[in-house]
Amino acid sequence: MPVTDEMVCFSLYAASRATTQAYRTMLEPWGLTYPQYLVLVTLWVEGDQTVSSLGEHLQLDSGTMSPLLRRMEQSDLVRRERRSTDERVVTVTLGDRGRTIRSELAHIPARIAEGMGLPDEDAAAELVGALQRLIATMRTAAAPGSATPATPATRDSA
Repeated sequence: MPVTDEMVCFSLYAASRATTQAYRTMLEPWGLTYPQYLVLVTLWVEGDQTVSSLGEHLQLDSGTMSPLLRRMEQSDLVRRERRSTDERVVTVTLGDRGRTIRSELAHIPARIAEGMGLPDEDAAAELVGALQRLIATMRTAAAPGSATPATPATRDSA
């Protein structure tokens, strides 16, 4: 067994890649990418968003958000409008196609959960909670001044 198979970090990486590939395959008939799907889900659930709040929510920077939203706007998935009160702020709303495909994509979360072997919503919520705790812990550990510098003799077993 390769040493990477024993590393927590590699297992997380591989699981993330496998999940993203599953989404890619499922979303392909609609011509959607996984990040585009995440934008749509956010707008369906949370409602209209500013570009900055959407980027913050999805953990994407403005250099990624702008071309992503431009492509989505060209496909009538979203609309971008500058606020009349402050033209620096751009609001993202659902386009006509973005509203209509919601019901067509409603099966995707259940198929992903099934593919992950999660038997019900409680199991999914438990996994999400564990992953969110891991994210918070890792952000704290990666904060400047919080981690002990690694020495060349230190071996990454995570």
